[in-house]
Amino acid sequence: MGKIRTLLVTGASGHLGRRVVGLVADAGRDRLVATTRNPDRLADVAKQGVEVRRADFDDPKSLPAAFAGADRLLLVSTDAVDFPGRRIEQHRAAIAAAKAAGVGHIVYTSFFTEPDPRFLVAADHWGTERALAASGLAWTALRHNLYAEYLAQLLPEAIESGRLVAAAGEGGAAFVTREDCARAAAAALASSDTSSRTLEIAGPAVVTLREVATLAGELAGRRVSYVPVEPAALRAGMVAAGLPGHLADVLVSIHVAMAQGKFRSTTSAVADLTGRAPTSVPAFLSSRSDLLLAAPVAR
Repeated sequence: MGKIRTLLVTGASGHLGRRVVGLVADAGRDRLVATTRNPDRLADVAKQGVEVRRADFDDPKSLPAAFAGADRLLLVSTDAVDFPGRRIEQHRAAIAAAKAAGVGHIVYTSFFTEPDPRFLVAADHWGTERALAASGLAWTALRHNLYAEYLAQLLPEAIESGRLVAAAGEGGAAFVTREDCARAAAAALASSDTSSRTLEIAGPAVVTLREVATLAGELAGRRVSYVPVEPAALRAGMVAAGLPGHLADVLVSIHVAMAQGKFRSTTSAVADLTGRAPTSVPAFLSSRSDLLLAAPVAR
């Protein structure tokens, strides 16, 4: 019988990390450690026999002990986009701590595009991948396409108003569900592969926002028109609705990246890792009636 490995998941109280923990725990093949800034948020996970440790990426001194004993580590990218440079520093600290703790392989949840000054989140992920390459550790970068769950931010208001307003032009994405991303991450973490590689995690087909509007309208039983606008107009509307400026900038840059075709690649990576095809946008929307009940059904 082979050595029982220790697999560690960071950011385990978030949506993605928590699901990965559940998948790896259900497999039951390896020892599992889940880390979070606030261990109280994982009390239910601890009751299931998973070791929970505190790991605060803003407190680098806390990380080597948190990562001690791990053979393979899933570095879930943080959500620290409140000011430039914070997230990349967190990730660099985590990589350095993993190396100091003797971790052999890091799996990182990256993003689907190359660095572009107009696309605000890309630089952090690119910088993290460069830090991994320079670390001397083996690594796997899982470059996620846009989450299908992102549509949850767009569709309720669009269905209610009958207008999906976006600055994506005729662009779209190979939207991938968080569930498929979690399954891919769990498989990569539990893998015996020790090579360093980059995998693009995408849905089965590119879907434009115009097509999303049509699909949403069909499922909701009412017309939803796609209304393309300029990026400045979209940002102004977001800020007027109360969204902080820095978050509006991030969201608008995603729309611009869609318009530029940054998310138009499809791959077999999800199926290769998990053994099952990724969920399509129509199937995802059909399964999410909560998105489609934002307005009365037209009669």
